[in-house]
Amino acid sequence: MYHFFVKPEQIAGGEARITGADVNHIANVLRMKPGEEVMVSDGSGWEYLCRIRETGREEILLEVREENSGVSELPVRITLYQGLPKSAKMELIIQKAVELGVSRVVPVETRRTVVHLDKRRAESKGMHWQSVAESAAKQSGRLVIPEVSLPVKFSAALSEAEADDVRLIPYELAEGMDRTRRLISSIRPGMRVSVFIGPEGGFAEEEIREAEAHGFAPVTLGRRILRTETAGLVMLSLLMAEAECQADSGAAERRKAEGETAECHAAEGRIRDGNLL
Repeated sequence: MYHFFVKPEQIAGGEARITGADVNHIANVLRMKPGEEVMVSDGSGWEYLCRIRETGREEILLEVREENSGVSELPVRITLYQGLPKSAKMELIIQKAVELGVSRVVPVETRRTVVHLDKRRAESKGMHWQSVAESAAKQSGRLVIPEVSLPVKFSAALSEAEADDVRLIPYELAEGMDRTRRLISSIRPGMRVSVFIGPEGGFAEEEIREAEAHGFAPVTLGRRILRTETAGLVMLSLLMAEAECQADSGAAERRKAEGETAECHAAEGRIRDGNLL
């Protein structure tokens, strides 16, 4: 089912309205007709099953049939600080990071960054990168569109991430997968996590020391040297798997507790009725 994003104010009174570029996409590219169904998210964690009522040149009018708070978002907030890579690698990184549940992507200029963007080019790239994130969010059924920030300097990124609960920086000279596993498994629902990934050529030793001074933990992702477009996705995959497992475990425990509570209430009722069977 096709998935679109609207602002919360575009949903009211059992109706939703799609405007902007999606109007042309729905009417002329997908050629959807009244009566067909789409999924709509308002960017605040709610999703709506809708049926197309009218298609116009300026907007698509939808009838809201069902609404619910979705479960496709991770229970932790992950920010990926990505060292600016060469060529079109950033688009791939953003696309896959969004699919893996990242909340925000921040391009970072590091000591070994080859790509340097002036203000005009950075703003132009930023708009394009944000559109990549939106497309990936639609495709993967996300309930929010992750933000792609404008590029920042390495030192500024470190200072920004200091408020996060867990700060990880994969580094080829780090050792001990057990430490990587322990740090990842220590993350709990509601936490904020920062992940720093270097550009081609990785981080300079001075940058690692600076990151450690800001509370970052250098971690290994194994014995092989990973490309910049691979390292972040490996780290995010590990974080996603751990967060999803914890969410499933928590849900199972809640269901068990609810079942035990219901059984206690039922037993109390039988006792009051004088029926102990």
